[in-house]
Amino acid sequence: MSRDDAHSASSAQNGSEDSDNGQKQERPDGAAIGSGFQERELGKFSDTAIVRRLWVYMRPYKWLFLLCLLLLPAATAVNLVQPFLLQIAIDDYLMAETVDGIWIIIVLFFGAVVAHGVLTYFQQYLMKYAGHQALRDLRLELFEHVQDLASSFFKKTPVGRLMTRMTSDVENLEEALSSGIVTMVGDLITLLAIVVILLSMNWQLALASFIVVPPLIIFTLIIRYFLRKAYRATRTKIARLYAHLQESITGMSIIQLFVRENVSHDEYRDINADYRDANVRAIRWDAILYAVIETVGSITIGAILWYGSGQALQGLVTLGVLVAFVEYMQKFFKPVRNLAEKYNLLQSAMASSERIFDLLDTDEKIAATTDPKPLPERPFTIEFRDVHFGYTDDEMVLEGLSFSINPCERIALVGQTGAGKSTIISLLTRLYDVDKGQILINGRDIRNFDVRQLRRQFAVVLQDVFLFHGTLFENLTLGDDDVTAEEVERAIDMVYADELVSELPGGLQFELAERGDNLSSGEKQLIAFARALILQPELLVLDEATANVDTDTEALIQKAIEELLTHQTSLVIAHRLSTIQRADRILVLDKGNLVEDGSHEELLELGGHYARLYQLQYATTAETGGDDDFTAVDRMQA
Repeated sequence: MSRDDAHSASSAQNGSEDSDNGQKQERPDGAAIGSGFQERELGKFSDTAIVRRLWVYMRPYKWLFLLCLLLLPAATAVNLVQPFLLQIAIDDYLMAETVDGIWIIIVLFFGAVVAHGVLTYFQQYLMKYAGHQALRDLRLELFEHVQDLASSFFKKTPVGRLMTRMTSDVENLEEALSSGIVTMVGDLITLLAIVVILLSMNWQLALASFIVVPPLIIFTLIIRYFLRKAYRATRTKIARLYAHLQESITGMSIIQLFVRENVSHDEYRDINADYRDANVRAIRWDAILYAVIETVGSITIGAILWYGSGQALQGLVTLGVLVAFVEYMQKFFKPVRNLAEKYNLLQSAMASSERIFDLLDTDEKIAATTDPKPLPERPFTIEFRDVHFGYTDDEMVLEGLSFSINPCERIALVGQTGAGKSTIISLLTRLYDVDKGQILINGRDIRNFDVRQLRRQFAVVLQDVFLFHGTLFENLTLGDDDVTAEEVERAIDMVYADELVSELPGGLQFELAERGDNLSSGEKQLIAFARALILQPELLVLDEATANVDTDTEALIQKAIEELLTHQTSLVIAHRLSTIQRADRILVLDKGNLVEDGSHEELLELGGHYARLYQLQYATTAETGGDDDFTAVDRMQA
C-alpha cells in the first residue's frame, strides 16, 4: 500500500484483533501505549484437542516414539532393581556377618547403574530426534500458512507477534515434544512399579506412606488452573515485547530524528515490567507446587523411618527391607517432583500450542477456486467492471469503478492522495478481493484463475523498494534458476544500471544488507526496475516508481521505459504529472470514482480535475523553483 490508501489501511488496522481486550495500557505520564501491541486472550482449546493436533506432527515418527516407550520399562526395571539388591546385601550378607559372594551383588548393582545410564541415553536421544523432526514439520507448515495469508492480515498484525508464535512458541514446545511427554510416561511407569513393589514388601507401611498421595493430586489439579492462566499471560506479554522491539528497531532512525528515545524507552519499560510480573506470577505457582511436593516427600520419609524403625525393633521387618523401603520412597518422590516440573512445562507448552494453532486456524486468505481455469493467451484485455471495495465495511475506497486496459496500452492513474490508485493495483494482483463487481482478463473473472499464476503476469515497481539479504544477482532473479546471466545483464543495461553494478564490489555477486540498506534509495529503485524487466510481464505496474530517483537518473529510466513500453501494457501511478504526459490514456480518480478519462491534451482542453491538478502543480513548482521538498515545507507552514 502506498500513501494513497494510508487512511483506509489505518482504519483496517484499528479493527484488528489486538484491541479485542478493549483496553490500552497507560504509561505513567498518561499516554497510552498503542493497542497494536495488545494480544488477545485465548483458551478455546482443550488439552485433549491440543494433544490430538500435536499428534498429527508426531505421527510420521511414531515408530521412534514407540521405540522410546519400549525402552522405558527396561530403564525403569534396572533402576528399581537397585534398592532390591541393596536389601539383599544388607539382610543376606551384612546382617549375617558374611561377605562371601557379596561381589556378585556389587557387580549386579553397578551393572544395573550402567545399564540404566545406557538405556536412558538412547531413549533421550531418540526422543529428542523425533521431537525435533516433528517441530521442523510444524515450522514449515506455519511458514507456508503465513505465506498464504492475505495482505489484510499483515496490515493489522504486528510482526513481533508473528515472530513470537513462529519462533518462541514453537521452541516452547521443544522440551515437551522432545522429552517431556515420554519422560512423564516413564515417571508414571516408575510410580506404578514402586507402588506394586512396596505393597508386596509391606502393605501396611505402604498404605501409611501413600495416604498423602490423594491430597497431593487434588492440590496439583487446583494449581493446574492457575499455572495455565499464568503461562498464557507470559506468552501474551512476550508477544507485546517482541512487537514493540521490532517496531522500535525498524523505526529507530525516526525515533532518533524526532528525539523520542525517552518515550520509546518508557513504553518498553512498562511492557517489560508487565512481562516480568507475568513471569513472577508463574514462578510463584511453580514454587508453591514444588515446595509442597518437597515438604510432603520429606515428611513421608520421616514417617517411614519413625514407624519402620519401631517395626524393625519388634522384628516385624528386616533392616534391609526398611532401607529398601526408604530408597523406594525416595525414588517415588523423585518422579513426583519430575512430574511437577514436566507438568509446569506442559502447561507452558499448552499455552504456546494454543497460540500456534490459533495462527494456523486463521483463515484470512484470498479465496482460491476449487477448479482454477488456465489463463488466456496473451495479450490481455483488462477490465474493471462496477468494482466496489473498502478496507472496512463503513468506509469504501472504490465505488462502482469501471474502466478497461487494452493490449500494449499505456495507462496512467492520477488523483489526490486517498483516491484509490494503489488500491487498484492491490485488487488487480489479488492482494485483496473486490467486495462487489468484477475484474476481468479477456472477459474472464480473475477469481477463476490460480492466484500464483495470475501474479506471475504482473511486475510491480513500488516507491518503497524491498530488497532481500543476499547477492544482487539473487535479488534480481528472485531465486528463478531459469533466468540466465545474459538476461540479467540485458535488463541492467536497459535501465542504465550497468555503471552502478560495475562500481559495486563483486558486481552481481555484491552482498546486499538487510532491506538493501547498503544501497541508496535511487540505486535500489534501479535494481527494482531491472528486476521487473527480467520477469517479462504482460502488465508492468509502476507505483511512484521514480520518486526516489534523481532527475538525471529519472531521465535515463524514462528513456528506457519509453523503449520498453512500445510493445508493453503498462499501468503508471505518479504524482508528478510530467512523468505521464505521454500515456495513451490518463484516468483521473476522485474519492474512488473515475471522473475523467483521456489523453493529456484532451484532459487539459476539458478544463476539469486533471487541468486543475496540472495547473496547481506547475504553478507551485514555478513559485518554488521546481524544488518539491520546499513545496512540501511551504504547505506545512501554511
